[in-house]
Amino acid sequence: MKKYKFIITAALMTSLVSCQDWLSMDPYTSDDTQTVFESETKAEIFVEGCYRGLINSDFYYQMGEGDCVTHASEDGGTNNSKYNICNYLYDATTPITLTGVYNEQYGTIEQANIAIKQLNNMPETKKRNQLLGEALSIRAFSYLNLIRIYGDVPARWVPMEDITDKNEALYPKRVSRDTIYDHIVGDLQKAVDYIPWYAECGYPTPERISKQAANALLARTALYAAGYSLRWNLETNDESTLKVERRPDNARVLALYQIADKACKDVIDHGANSLVQGDATTSGFQKLWYNHCQRNFSTTNPEMLWELAQYGATTNSDFGVLCHPGSRGGVFGSRKAMQFNLPTYYLSFDKNDTRRDVSCTSYSIYFLNKGADTDTWIDTGTTFSSIMCGKFRLSWCVEPIEAAKRNLDIPVLRYADLLLMYAEAENYLHNGPTTEGIAALKNVRDRAGIGAMAIPSNQSDFDDAIAQERKWEFSNEFMLRTDLIRMGRLAKEIKATQQAMKDLSDRKGDYANVATFRLYQYHVDAQAYGDKFLALKYVDITDPAEITIIKTAPGKLDAAYQAKLAKILAAHGVTIQAGEMWYPINMFEAYNSSFNVKSRKSVGFTNGASSIQVGSVIYTKPTGSVENGGTYPAWIATADGSDGIYYGYRENHCELLPFANKSAGHPMIDNPNLTQLPGY
Repeated sequence: MKKYKFIITAALMTSLVSCQDWLSMDPYTSDDTQTVFESETKAEIFVEGCYRGLINSDFYYQMGEGDCVTHASEDGGTNNSKYNICNYLYDATTPITLTGVYNEQYGTIEQANIAIKQLNNMPETKKRNQLLGEALSIRAFSYLNLIRIYGDVPARWVPMEDITDKNEALYPKRVSRDTIYDHIVGDLQKAVDYIPWYAECGYPTPERISKQAANALLARTALYAAGYSLRWNLETNDESTLKVERRPDNARVLALYQIADKACKDVIDHGANSLVQGDATTSGFQKLWYNHCQRNFSTTNPEMLWELAQYGATTNSDFGVLCHPGSRGGVFGSRKAMQFNLPTYYLSFDKNDTRRDVSCTSYSIYFLNKGADTDTWIDTGTTFSSIMCGKFRLSWCVEPIEAAKRNLDIPVLRYADLLLMYAEAENYLHNGPTTEGIAALKNVRDRAGIGAMAIPSNQSDFDDAIAQERKWEFSNEFMLRTDLIRMGRLAKEIKATQQAMKDLSDRKGDYANVATFRLYQYHVDAQAYGDKFLALKYVDITDPAEITIIKTAPGKLDAAYQAKLAKILAAHGVTIQAGEMWYPINMFEAYNSSFNVKSRKSVGFTNGASSIQVGSVIYTKPTGSVENGGTYPAWIATADGSDGIYYGYRENHCELLPFANKSAGHPMIDNPNLTQLPGY
């Protein structure tokens, strides 16, 4: 047997509890794979090591945007690679199109290939089968990630050392994604048989793959395999053959939907999982994400089918570093938010939907210096151009090991996702929604507080409802961008979002009655990890007489002005408590507009009156066309098409990324047998 040299340390492994004690253990060292796989105990350590690196930061940083929900707020605008990837403007040299994802996924695939080979050589036992199922699932997940970003990619199913053709080992060609999909779907079907249900696995957390997770991953993979993607003729590599379409074998498409349907139904019928529900003081959605941030697994386990462990000095990603309200100094440190939620998304929620104020925050944390010996941090109200991301807010988390390592497990698969996948599969298979599919959708809506919302009865409208529900439910969980592609909806959704942003800017159509002015309650941030604060209180103001009054903001603390605001609030049913203060904001102006700065100063803001820890490309820009001098702000649209929401998007062209082709270390440079995505 050939031997492969390895150094496997505890830092390369995610344990079943992902605890810091485990990750701080002395390193385990092996000389070769024969030694590693001579016992199930050592084999398990190797398989645990395969989990590390599954989700590169580019998944939630670069590919976590451009989904008609989350947008880049990076400084630099069109000169910044993240901003351009968000807006579908990229090529093979900038921004080095996710080479980190490419390299890390193939590194994981090689590890999984070694594990699969060696586990197949071990005597068959229940434990061996469980480990084999995990390795098969990990490899499948890596291929799914590669395909949804690049399309047809090289495929390896055995360790490199076992490939006799060294040219093929070092320089593999693209392989049809359909061939890869069919292989990993088959692998996942085996994994479902091999891996026990969560309760039988012996894991205290869902940080390793259970039967529930394997089924959910099978369903997700089958839906991608059956769905739409940007395809072209691999033989000719002709740009004219590029088209977003399904695979040509309709019978296989049908079979894949049936596989997805069964995988979801098996988990639902098993009856061990459920959505986290609320209580008298907290909605179910807030309870889910607050407890996820707090690492309270006992609360979130019923819903989290699989989350990637991230807790320890070494095994700890920067997940959550970019996607939060932003904070300036204080307990949470200075963390600039690099992503924000589009105001059209914020405004899309039903008034009863409890997910809005969890997924979106209309505040950022900044400090107010009230005197020589007192600093106060404020949850400062923002405008429509700086609606921040809220699921992974800093204050909900446990104290991090360091600023760039937030201790946040990365959510991969949730029961809510499985329910919506089931509803989607049922709708396809029966040419319209079924009783079971409707019940699955309603389960998600009931938890959100919108169970009374009408559910469409025809196939097309039900598809629309599922797509919208996925946006409301899964913001900032970095699957929405490619979900829109596999559902064949990306072009439609992008055009709709571009128009919606213009309509909002012009205050017309669905946005004709959106209030320009909002009164925010002055709120001091608790400056404590584990703070349960959800949302600033506010009142929209549309009455012209009231607007005339609030426009007189004096730009300094003024009791008479506060008294005027108190009368306005009383007219809206709000009773002011002693010492309570409010301030107006023009939601269509920039955060740092003259009026908005003066308004914040009317309640004592100094340092935070004109700036927040958010990329300046967004918060310093207005949303309204009137407020921008009669033209759309550049981040929404420009007359020459050089900027704006999704300004780089070209249908049947941008749905996949090209391989990087700039320097050594990039796929197109290192592998002469690779062909480039046509058009790049």
